Amino acid sequence: MLTHPVMFPISEKAVKQSGDKWTRPEVFVGSGPYKLAEWVVNEKIIGVRNPLYWDNKNTVINKVTYLPLSSEKADLNRYLAGEIDITNTIAAESFPSLKKTLPDQVRISPKSTVYFYEFNNKKPPFNDVRVRQALSLAIDRDIIVDKILGQGQLPAYIMLTPNIGGFNFKQPDYASWTQEQRIAKAKKLLNETGFNQNNPLTFNLLYNTQEGHKKIAIAVSSMWKKNLGVNAVLQNQEWKVMLDNMHQGKFDVIRRAWVADYNSPMTFLSIFSSNQVKNTSMYENVEFDKLVEKASNNNAKDYYQQASDILAKDLPAIPIYFYVNHNMVKPYVGGFNINTRGEYFTKDLYIIEH
Repeated sequence: MLTHPVMFPISEKAVKQSGDKWTRPEVFVGSGPYKLAEWVVNEKIIGVRNPLYWDNKNTVINKVTYLPLSSEKADLNRYLAGEIDITNTIAAESFPSLKKTLPDQVRISPKSTVYFYEFNNKKPPFNDVRVRQALSLAIDRDIIVDKILGQGQLPAYIMLTPNIGGFNFKQPDYASWTQEQRIAKAKKLLNETGFNQNNPLTFNLLYNTQEGHKKIAIAVSSMWKKNLGVNAVLQNQEWKVMLDNMHQGKFDVIRRAWVADYNSPMTFLSIFSSNQVKNTSMYENVEFDKLVEKASNNNAKDYYQQASDILAKDLPAIPIYFYVNHNMVKPYVGGFNINTRGEYFTKDLYIIEH
């Protein structure tokens, strides 16, 4: 946990002297391998080698420029134009052709992150577990990972990513059903709640602006419509606006993802604990809370499994797929080793003569 950015040291003296400007390049004091040389908001961040860094002798790159590109297409276009050496992601629609034309530059590896749709569990009808279960069962995750994404992502039926903390957890029974069986069960559950063709369930599905999220939202809403007659109205918002609405409970169903802050199942389970600020689903289950507390004290797989089973039944959120890291890396870039959090370190990189 000490490797998480929240634990990075900062200079108390610098913060007190500079107030809310302490992150500006001219006054920023850090302890990493690079000093902050320039920061243009929404344009670029430039770091230069820090000669006082404890391991400076093993740092190779003298200067690095980070570009905060929100568009996957812009990221790839600048990479192909030779303006970028490493992309942040690879757009799904570009992936097949890149695998054929530049296979040695495509890097895929496991990422401990789950993509999910979170319910507002206090808001009717999502306070009815049958509605949540029906909507989950009606999603064909295989279509999403194979046809829409197609980069090695795995379908998710639980919130715990594969091999998290060295554990692999049992899936719910419905994970092994055919999609036809899931849909039949979903129809039965939704009918029990009073929703049908004459009284269709209608709600808003909120996601942050990004082409990939839009494609998944369109696909899922189509599945809900086709399989259950449900009308999901798609709403996209900029990231900061969506976060504000999420924390204020101003949503029906919202797109979310969670990357493991540390290598333990607790990083995923704790976001649904009733006493956690990060529990934006407003889900509450006393038995679940007790199991999470026991697991946090014992690191016992059995407690984790029981807690996971409760989430798979109650479904305060619908797990949809597990991520992979997908990056384009120039063949002359050495030392690129990305971890399961999607992090790599510039100090470990070097440029091969070309």
